[in-house]
Amino acid sequence: MALQLGDIAPDFEADTTEGRIRFHDYIDGSWALLVSHPKDFTPVCTTELGAMAKKKPEFDKRGVKLIGISVDSVDDHLRWKSDIKDVAGAEVTYPMIGDSDLSVAKLYGLIHPNASGDAKGRTAADNATVRTVFVIGPDKRIKLLLTYPMSTGRNFDEILRVIDSLQLTATKSVATPADWKKGDDAIILGSVSDEAAKEKFPQGWKSVKPYLRTVRLD
Repeated sequence: MALQLGDIAPDFEADTTEGRIRFHDYIDGSWALLVSHPKDFTPVCTTELGAMAKKKPEFDKRGVKLIGISVDSVDDHLRWKSDIKDVAGAEVTYPMIGDSDLSVAKLYGLIHPNASGDAKGRTAADNATVRTVFVIGPDKRIKLLLTYPMSTGRNFDEILRVIDSLQLTATKSVATPADWKKGDDAIILGSVSDEAAKEKFPQGWKSVKPYLRTVRLD
């Protein structure tokens, strides 16, 4: 069955460019960003993993551990890292999972369950479904699922924006409106009565509509 928001991210053991890991141990109470890509030494993926490397300090500030996966071997990942650094000007220091037997890709629904053959015999087009972003919370539950087409590079500023929202709404009784950015007003949840809101938000709020109350949290 396909993974859904709120599901526990499946655990696995795998070799990576930073050594062997067990995924749940790697998360270890942190947030995690698992990014899959179709194949090493392909143009869009090279720019994406480079963008992740450049923005790693921003993910670090938010307590988010990065990890990449494709069905290539660890040896291929290690060779590809130099190309990524040449293109992006930043070195990949987060783990990249080698999944040449397709086991993790199948576990996460990133490739057809009947797919076979190792990475060297497959093209990026064969792996077209392997372009998904998973944001996983400290409770190991999937908080965000984004799947991109082959031709469109991912926007990591947007992924950081969503993580900011997820981390805020995990601890406050709020949601975030369209185009929200960190520091903008949030929306008080409809499940919070005005009486309860007075205690939670003593600074007050703005009632745009009876069902839409906005509040500044800084």
